[in-house]
Amino acid sequence: MFNTEAFESVDFYEIDWNLKGQLWAHDPVFSKEGDRWYIFHTGKGVQMKSSEDGANWKAEGSIFPSLPKWCKAYVPEKEDESLWAPDISLYNGVYYLYYSVSTFGKNTSAIGLVTNTTLDPNHPDYGWKDKGHVIHSTAEDNYNAIDPNLIVDHQGQPWLNFGSFWSGNKLIKLDPKTMKPQEGAELLSISSRTEQPNTIEAPFIVYRNGYYYQFVSHDFCCRGVDSTYNIVVGRSKDITGPYMDKAGVSMMEGGGTLIDAGDNRWIGPGHCAVYFSGDGESSILVNHAYDALNEGKPTLQIRPLYWDKDWPYLKK
Repeated sequence: MFNTEAFESVDFYEIDWNLKGQLWAHDPVFSKEGDRWYIFHTGKGVQMKSSEDGANWKAEGSIFPSLPKWCKAYVPEKEDESLWAPDISLYNGVYYLYYSVSTFGKNTSAIGLVTNTTLDPNHPDYGWKDKGHVIHSTAEDNYNAIDPNLIVDHQGQPWLNFGSFWSGNKLIKLDPKTMKPQEGAELLSISSRTEQPNTIEAPFIVYRNGYYYQFVSHDFCCRGVDSTYNIVVGRSKDITGPYMDKAGVSMMEGGGTLIDAGDNRWIGPGHCAVYFSGDGESSILVNHAYDALNEGKPTLQIRPLYWDKDWPYLKK
């Protein structure tokens, strides 16, 4: 029921997803406005790409010209201008883009928010409004406030799910007016693994036919052709869980039905996002993978995601 306004006339299964152009992307997310498609991904100031057909991509520059001023208060060690793992959502006519501020391997981190009424850089109303800090974590916390994803539940209540390593992925209820955590909202755990390090991150939740599906990445990213990232999924009748995989194993105990572990060329697929067409009849999986034929560079993938009764799968 969420974020389908942009895809009302789209049949994802009829599009040729043979991607071309500028495809370097890490932690990509996807949207569409009018006749143009957009990708946002990790990079200096959050990087943006656009396409006229969903397949041929060109760079559109950064959202932020420099590191937002508020970031240093929460992540004082942050020196570079790279902002990680954005999430783009259309909610009540406004585009909400959440993003991560962190340094590699540490959980002194924060999630920020910017909004816009259009994604078209040439539109006269185009302009990102910095809404600042949303939630943060410190070295004293047992979670990591990165990899955000906005999900609106079947009753219309917005939530933010996020997380990386430490005690796993989290979910928190948002105030619909501010789109930041409600006062007194409980921080809920929705997925984890039993071994250490807890190699799980980047939750992305969608709703389909009475179930919430939580997609996550297991194992290690960011190692080029040595990456071991893979994409798994579980589902729950309640957005707060428990999420179970196809074999009945809880995602709080390392469960997750495998969607993609990559192949000889596309290594370590992960940090995925899932989108449905407006009628809910077709869907796609958006993620990065490390291209063994291109020096292991993180590369955008967009593929049709099919459903066998109640569970998603990719065609090989």
